[in-house]
Amino acid sequence: MKNKLIKVSAVTPELKIGDIEYNTEQITEVIDKHKDSGLIVFPELSLTGYTCADLFQSDLLLNEAQASLVSIAEHTKELKLTAVVGLPVRFENCIYNCGAVISGGRIKAVIPKSYLPNYSEFYECRWFSPGKGITGKVIRIGDEEIPFGTDILAEDPVTEAVLGVEICEDLWVPDKPSTHAALAGANIIANLSASDELIGKQEYRKELVKQQSGSCYCAYIYCSSGTHESSTDLVFSGHTLLAQNGNLIGESIFPDHTHVEEVLIDLLSIMHDRRHQNTYENDFAFNYRRVSVNMQTAGKNEADIDGMAQILKEYDYPVARNPFVPSDDNARDKRCRRILQIQANGLATRVRATGIKNLVIGISGGLDSTLALLVCAEARKLIPDIRIIAYTMPNQGNTSGLTYENANKLMELLADEAHEIPIKEGVELHLAQLGHELTYQGEGDVTYENAQARMRTYLLMDAANMKNGLVVGTGDLSELALGWCTYNGDHMSMYAVNTSVPKTLVRFICRSYADMCGNSELKEVLESICDTPITPELTPSKDGKIAQKTEEKIGKYDLNDFFLFYTLRYGFEPSRTAAYALRAYPELTPEEVREAAGNFFKRFFSQQFKRSCLPDGPKVGSVSLSPRGDWRMPSDASVKLWLKDLET
Repeated sequence: MKNKLIKVSAVTPELKIGDIEYNTEQITEVIDKHKDSGLIVFPELSLTGYTCADLFQSDLLLNEAQASLVSIAEHTKELKLTAVVGLPVRFENCIYNCGAVISGGRIKAVIPKSYLPNYSEFYECRWFSPGKGITGKVIRIGDEEIPFGTDILAEDPVTEAVLGVEICEDLWVPDKPSTHAALAGANIIANLSASDELIGKQEYRKELVKQQSGSCYCAYIYCSSGTHESSTDLVFSGHTLLAQNGNLIGESIFPDHTHVEEVLIDLLSIMHDRRHQNTYENDFAFNYRRVSVNMQTAGKNEADIDGMAQILKEYDYPVARNPFVPSDDNARDKRCRRILQIQANGLATRVRATGIKNLVIGISGGLDSTLALLVCAEARKLIPDIRIIAYTMPNQGNTSGLTYENANKLMELLADEAHEIPIKEGVELHLAQLGHELTYQGEGDVTYENAQARMRTYLLMDAANMKNGLVVGTGDLSELALGWCTYNGDHMSMYAVNTSVPKTLVRFICRSYADMCGNSELKEVLESICDTPITPELTPSKDGKIAQKTEEKIGKYDLNDFFLFYTLRYGFEPSRTAAYALRAYPELTPEEVREAAGNFFKRFFSQQFKRSCLPDGPKVGSVSLSPRGDWRMPSDASVKLWLKDLET
C-alpha cells in the first residue's frame, strides 16, 4: 500500500534579534537533527527576528538575510525534505514580510504576507507592503529567479503533498489566503507567525487553527516566535499548533529552549474527507502556480501490512483501540449523554408525528435492549404521556438466570407496564409444523436459533397492534455491520433507536447513565448488565448460566468496530486498516489481525441485504449504515478485491 504519512516539524528556535548569522546556525542545526521530517516550518521573520522594527529598512540586514537564505537552501541539497523560513525581502522598491520555501538545495518560492496588522501593538505597515494581489511574479535571489507571489503552491509529486503558505495575520482575517490555497489543492498549510501572548489569546488561536483545518480539510501547521523574540513591551510564547481536519494533534507553548513539535499527518484521511464532502470546491487551481519540492514520507513510500504497522510504531503514531469512544473521561461522558439526547429526541419526533404514545419494547437483560429502554425513558421526559410497555420473552432452558433477573428489575424500574411471555411453547409448535426437531441440533442449527428471534418480534408486533403502540428496535450499528441479526426478527421494528450506535459505545452509554441517574437500584442493575457477556441466548444454557457468547462466534466487538470505523470513516483499504489494528492491538499477531479483518469483510459484504431494508433510526455519529443516507451498497457486491488486498 502507499504510505501517506508525513512527519511534520514545527520549530520554535532560539534566536537573537538582528543576529542573522546566529539565527541561521540555529535553523540549519534543527534541519540537520530532523532530516527525517517531510516538512519543517519556522516562525515569521525567523532569520532576522520579528521585532527588528526600523532595522528592516537597513540594506545590510536585508542583504544578509537573503544571503543566509541561499546558504540554508544549499544545506538541504542532499535531503528529501521541505523547509519554510521567514525573512524580509525587497521587491520592486518595497519590502515584504515573506515565507521562503526551500527544498533540494534550492529556494523554490517566496510568498509574501497578504495582510499586515497595523493596530494596537502591531506597526507592520511602517516597514512592509502587503502582498495581497501579487501574482505571477519572479524575484532574483543569488543567481536564480524565484517564483514570487501569493499564487504559489509547493507540490511533491510522489507523496501528493501540496503545501500552501500564509503568514500570521492572514489567518485572522475573514478572507484567508489558506482557504483559496486549499481550494486550489493544498492539503497542508504552513503559517509562519509572530503572535505576542495575551490573556485569552492562546485559546482563541487554538480555535482558529482547528476551525481552519476543519473547514479546509487540511493539515494546518501554526508556528509562532518564542520567548527569545520578546522585546520592549511584547512577550512571545512560541505557541505551536498542529491540526488535521479539525482535530488538534500537537501543541506547545512557552518552551524554555529551541523546541520542535513533531506529528505525523495523514494525507489519505485528508483526501478522503475532501472527496466525501462534495460541497468542497475545486475552482481555484487555475489561479496558482506549482513548484516541485521533496516532502518524504515517514518510512518507505510503499509498505505491506507489517511494514506500515512498524512505521506507525516507530513514529509513535497514536491509534485508539476504540475509535468510537473518546479516551478522556469527561469527553466520553459528554458524548454518551449527547447521543442519548439525540436518540430520545428522534424517538419523540416519531411519537409526535404518529400520535402513537405507547412504546412497545422487548427486554432481554442485554446491553442493546437496555439502552433502547433508557432512550424510551428519556423520550418520556420530553413527552410525559408516553407509556413504556415492556415485554421479556424468556425461553426455558436457554435464558440464563442472570439476564432474566436483570430484565425484570429493569422493567420494574423504568416501564409503565411489564409483561412476561414465555416463548418455549410457541417456538416448539412452530418447529413441529416445520418438521424440525424440538431441541437444538448443535452448531449451525440456525433454524432453531432464528425461530426464537422471529417469535419474539412476532409477539412484539402483535402486542403493538393490541396496545396501539410502536415497536422500538434494539439492534446496534455493530450488529448491522456484521449481519448479526435475524432477518425479519430483531432486524425489524417501527423505529430503531440504536441503529447508529456501535457496540463498544453502547456499554459506555449505559455506564454513564448508571452514574448520572441518581437511583441506586437502577445503577446496580445497569452495572450488572454492563458486566454481563454479550449473548443472544438462542442456544441451551449450562446450569442456568450463559453458554452462547457472541464474541466467540463473530470475533471481539472492539476489533470489529475498529475495522468498521476506519473502513467507513476514512475509506481505508483492508490492508491499511489491518496495519492500524496492529498498532492499536500490539498483543495480537499479524496472522490474528488478518484473520479477524478477513472475517469482518466477509460478513460485511454478505450481509448488506439486511441493511438495505432497515427501519428508520436516528443518526448519531459520522459513521452510519442507513441505506437512505450514509451507506449505499449493492446487496450482491463481491468481497474478492478486499480479501485480495489483505492477502497481498
